[in-house]
Amino acid sequence: MSGHNFWNHAITRREALQTGMRAAGAGMLGVIASRHPFAKAAEALAASGKSRGRILVVLELSGGNDGLNTLVPYGDDAYYRQRPEIGLKAGTLRKIDGHFGFNSPMAGFERLYKDGQMAIVHGCGYADPSFSHFTSMAYWHTAAPNSGEEYGWIGRTADALQPGRTPNFIVNIDSTQSLAVRSRNHTPVVFDDPARFSREGFFQQMPHFDQISDDPSPDNPSRRFLLEVARSAREASLLIREAWANYRTPVDYGIVPIDLPKIASLIAADMPTRLYYTSFRNNAFDTHVYQQNLHARLLTYASDAVSGFMSDMERIGRADDVVMMIFSEFGRRVPENTSLGTDHGAANLMFVVGKPVRGGHYGQLPSLTELDDGDNLAFTTDFRRVYATMIEDWLGYRQSSDILHGEFETFPMFV
Repeated sequence: MSGHNFWNHAITRREALQTGMRAAGAGMLGVIASRHPFAKAAEALAASGKSRGRILVVLELSGGNDGLNTLVPYGDDAYYRQRPEIGLKAGTLRKIDGHFGFNSPMAGFERLYKDGQMAIVHGCGYADPSFSHFTSMAYWHTAAPNSGEEYGWIGRTADALQPGRTPNFIVNIDSTQSLAVRSRNHTPVVFDDPARFSREGFFQQMPHFDQISDDPSPDNPSRRFLLEVARSAREASLLIREAWANYRTPVDYGIVPIDLPKIASLIAADMPTRLYYTSFRNNAFDTHVYQQNLHARLLTYASDAVSGFMSDMERIGRADDVVMMIFSEFGRRVPENTSLGTDHGAANLMFVVGKPVRGGHYGQLPSLTELDDGDNLAFTTDFRRVYATMIEDWLGYRQSSDILHGEFETFPMFV
């Protein structure tokens, strides 16, 4: 089934400053006056009929999501032989064709697929897989397995798209910065709670931060650089808090919205961000024991949140500009374990969602009978093919090999 229809080096001064600027989020380089110039620019673009710029949102399902019980290959008897207890019966599934069905609570994913707004990529992985959460996630974050690459693929993409220091180009919603967004030239905006987003510091330091930020520009280049970062951090936090305070939506994101409304609020406020990164955190999908009910709940939350986000993009008039890529650091072993769960595996599904997506199946379906020595699916699609597709065909940087350190064929995934 091919085609559509299937991260030790010596820390530098800049890095020390970048680390120091992360807050309940983070700071950034450059100066931002207010949200109003962004809104005015967006209005001018809208009036001219031109696009406000394509946006990529990356959602990480941490812990190793079980792809086989997410999109169930009910048409393959080998699935039920490998999973006699936790295999999901065909009659309970949300069938999308004669072979596959989504786990029953995934109404949002079913709707997106049937509306032609979801690409499902099969067999995604890499050679010599690691079964360590930390190591495998670092490989996915850097798009450079077994290499020791220091910058993330999102960070490198930002450097390629916008080589100069550009405020707000990357936003990472999390309690800490992901390796994926680490960049040579850009300082990602990193925050968790937008209502409390401010520069980190000891209580005694806080009154001095605003003083420093308001100093006139000195002649000393190092001090000028420091003040620029401090001023930018303060102004970024004001912008984020304002966007969140002004955001209202009637759209239902479900019980656990996975930070996606925060991203929607920034897009609605016309932030000039091109790259957003967030995750379903805390190894939630590491389902070793009694998997069925827990996994179904997790998938409900993810499905509802993604579907809600896409509906919100339609509501605010940005559906044509936003695409989401969804991945996990590895899949699960094919056979169920004795604890009615699944153990760390290898190849997995990836999803790309959005109105501009040419929906369907991509990549070669891995065999459920020809497994590797660890009872894992053998990967059939290098995950960097999907990254290359996002970089080249969605974001418009035609030399993804500069970013991914290799040539990877893209999929014809966009209309």
